[in-house]
Amino acid sequence: MQTAVAVLFALLAAASNALATALQRYAARTVPLSRGFRPALLVELLHRPVWFGGFAAVVAAACFQALALLNGELSLVQPLFVLELPFALLIGGLVLGRRLPRPGWAAVACIVAGLGIALWAASPTPGVQRPETFRWVLVLAGCAAAVAVLAGTAVRRPAGALRAACFGAAAAIGYALTAALMKDATHAWAAGGPGAFLTAWQTYGFAAAGVGALFLLQNAMQSGPLAASQPALTLGDALVSLSLGVALFEEELRDGWWLLPQVLGALLVFCGAVGLSRVPLTRTLVAPDADRPAPVGPVGQSRSDGPDRPDRPD
Repeated sequence: MQTAVAVLFALLAAASNALATALQRYAARTVPLSRGFRPALLVELLHRPVWFGGFAAVVAAACFQALALLNGELSLVQPLFVLELPFALLIGGLVLGRRLPRPGWAAVACIVAGLGIALWAASPTPGVQRPETFRWVLVLAGCAAAVAVLAGTAVRRPAGALRAACFGAAAAIGYALTAALMKDATHAWAAGGPGAFLTAWQTYGFAAAGVGALFLLQNAMQSGPLAASQPALTLGDALVSLSLGVALFEEELRDGWWLLPQVLGALLVFCGAVGLSRVPLTRTLVAPDADRPAPVGPVGQSRSDGPDRPDRPD
């Protein structure tokens, strides 16, 4: 029963994040694109109720994720967030009035089937609620080193697929670590109430890790093609979460011949993520600058570097 509750809250969290993406993208599309830093952008967005709806969905997603991690294993809950992108495409298609083409539906089917096969084969079992300190030290050091290597490799490369993939993989580690820290912090709340939650270092750790992961993700999106960064993010988050569940919380996964369907499921998820990254609607939701109004100058008038380009249908 507790596993079913965890799955339900994880799916609600993924759907809420997807709704937030669609609503905030809809709000952003109504604001002229600026060539530089423009503080007035936030003021303009605050005047749009749909933006508040997106912000409320972000808050709801965080609450649902905390409840999912409180009731289920990290190696079960976090991989379910792979479904956030398919949810975003389905919801975004309705909000933005765009259709998901047949290749997109095939990619969604690959992700859903691959995730189901991998989790069924892995069958994560519960571990400890609060990891020992020495485990946290090893995990934090390992994650920091991996992120440093990936980010260092990315900054030494020119814009392109490799740079985007490295930043995407680094962001995946950051998001998986954020979930692990959040899981520990939620158990601190369950055991000692709000006071224990606010005095636990994990609470501030997951906030910092989340901000860092978001920063890495933004760099990934601006460094190269989505087809390179999105699969690294999607599959990397799931695989690192599985690893952290085992290393930190002592969760157990089935091994032996069960590894074969686990690998098959991971390959299906990877193929689905690659397929979705090539769908025009995905680019609209994740990197939609081309669909937004032209940049504005200091007096608020639109500017364009070239002739207008007609919208391309999905």
